[in-house]
Amino acid sequence: MVMQDQSPKPEIVIMGEASEGALAQARNCRIEAEAMLLMADNHQGYGMPVGGVAVYTDRIAPAGVGFDIGCGNKAVRTDLTLADIKGRLALLADEMYAQLAFGVGQANKTRVEDALFDDPLWQTSPFLRASGDLKATARAQLGSIGAGNHYVNVFADEGERIWVGVHFGSRSLGHAIASHFMKQAGDKPNAMDAAPKTLPVKSALGRDYIACMQLAGRYAYAGRDWACDRVVEILGGEIVEEVHNHHNFAWHEEHDGQNYWVVRKGATPAFPGQRGFVGASMGGVSVILQGVDSAQSRGLYYSTVHGAGRVMSRSAAAGRRRRVKRQATRKDGRVVNVTEWVQSGGQVDFPSVQKELARQGIILRGSGADEAPEVYKDLDKVLEAHAGTVEVLHRLRPLIVCMAA
Repeated sequence: MVMQDQSPKPEIVIMGEASEGALAQARNCRIEAEAMLLMADNHQGYGMPVGGVAVYTDRIAPAGVGFDIGCGNKAVRTDLTLADIKGRLALLADEMYAQLAFGVGQANKTRVEDALFDDPLWQTSPFLRASGDLKATARAQLGSIGAGNHYVNVFADEGERIWVGVHFGSRSLGHAIASHFMKQAGDKPNAMDAAPKTLPVKSALGRDYIACMQLAGRYAYAGRDWACDRVVEILGGEIVEEVHNHHNFAWHEEHDGQNYWVVRKGATPAFPGQRGFVGASMGGVSVILQGVDSAQSRGLYYSTVHGAGRVMSRSAAAGRRRRVKRQATRKDGRVVNVTEWVQSGGQVDFPSVQKELARQGIILRGSGADEAPEVYKDLDKVLEAHAGTVEVLHRLRPLIVCMAA
């Protein structure tokens, strides 16, 4: 199902439905973009909606790509079957959680070497050259997972074959690059509803941003490669097939004989025959899909969803933590000022979620109420809106889910 938003400029293409918040952000992006599209997993983001695709001729929007440059999904099929690991799932989950680094600002527990750290761009880029210890931080974090909705999962497909899937991006490196160039472009910090500012791609700033963005993309790919390799090693198998895509990135592409910069934020490229791994919630079935050629897929600039899409904010799901100051009387009778953290109630009963996942046989390590299955749309319904533009090749049911606590 395709909806169209009637506006003074050519319409915004909306796959499925869109919230008013996401649509308002899309209208802001449309001010400078040649075309603006919303995939069916769309929801509000910072500046540009998640699930958004903005198409530019000679400009690029750092806020469109977002803070987690190169965030994406990788899935690998192993030579293992469920019978090979079924009796060891809990032990394997413990080993994965012990060996991989989850959480905000965490460094990898294993030092990962990669040729990208020898790239001359670290010295020739005005931003990177002046970025202090960013390279050292990036080196330490390569292969770490981060927090939020980032994960490392083990799946079984319809043939009981074992897959490993990961979702994360460029960590502190990407955030630093995005923050700098968004500021240079004129974006306000964490502006939810302001139109993303753009940079001319041929300007010095535009060229530097593109080069840094592409380096962050290589960094994200290298991290996901390492994580998949490490998990497959823990499982005791070998990789026989790989599917790998960014979904927070800008690509220089040709469409209908013209070249464009296509910014996909929470959207996956899906050219004909190009495969993608799209994750659902921690309790839902994920998919391996591929793009197909059709008039509709061409109209989407060969783009599709990156996940199921949120329907509940993190604060609504988990509640909010706030500082509360009060006075307390010590044992010696003195009255002192103390500060405590108070958690307000959220809408998700996470202990019940944990019990239900355990009942389904899903081994969960980490996570919290803000990532519970009910905060996401149903992936199958989301994909229905993209019928005729992609086809599902494999359905992956979760066996092990590891996320930051």
